[in-house]
Amino acid sequence: MNIAITAHDAKKELMVQFCIAYCGILSRHNLCATGTTGKLVSDATGLNIQRFLSGTQGGDQQIAARIAFNEIDLLLFFRDSLQANVQESSDKNLLRLCDMHNIPVATNIATAEVLIHGLERGDLDWREIVKL
Repeated sequence: MNIAITAHDAKKELMVQFCIAYCGILSRHNLCATGTTGKLVSDATGLNIQRFLSGTQGGDQQIAARIAFNEIDLLLFFRDSLQANVQESSDKNLLRLCDMHNIPVATNIATAEVLIHGLERGDLDWREIVKL
């Protein structure tokens, strides 16, 4: 599966810890991320991650484009809902595209853990289910 990873500044360390905990599962998939998040995760885990621009420089839009072209199967997007976010429209666009293209998305660690365990069990091969 192609998994995209991004996180608001206040959630980057949580994303790093999540990726450390689930490095074994994530290593079996193709990963891409916004620049800063990708660097932090890669440095901490050694995972091979295709890095885009940082979110504020267009990395979110790069991930959005991949979602629009059905090149992303899962989005892990840890959001900081307590901070005013100048990228709010970009964030909404990512979530809207995931809804339009039926892409599972986790915006917090609880949902991310559910999805990662489903991924490990093989429950997230939803594209095969849609073909039925």
